[in-house]
Amino acid sequence: MTQPITSLETGKTAVIVRLDGGHLFRKKMGEMGIREDKTIRVVAIHPFHGPVVVEIDGREITLGRHMAEHIIVGDTA
Repeated sequence: MTQPITSLETGKTAVIVRLDGGHLFRKKMGEMGIREDKTIRVVAIHPFHGPVVVEIDGREITLGRHMAEHIIVGDTA
């Protein structure tokens, strides 16, 4: 089952299966190290549609909620 990263609970880990967006979105994500088949962990999801903090390759990255909703994951651990 696939779902946006924003659907996961804090502390959960999953594998990125797809980046739903155009070329510039995928390029921006790639520059931050967010790519398909990478493992990503939710550090925090701030309330009131605030940012989402994720960890990938040992680095924490803060993303706007709208951007995070386009990161599709599967295989939660």
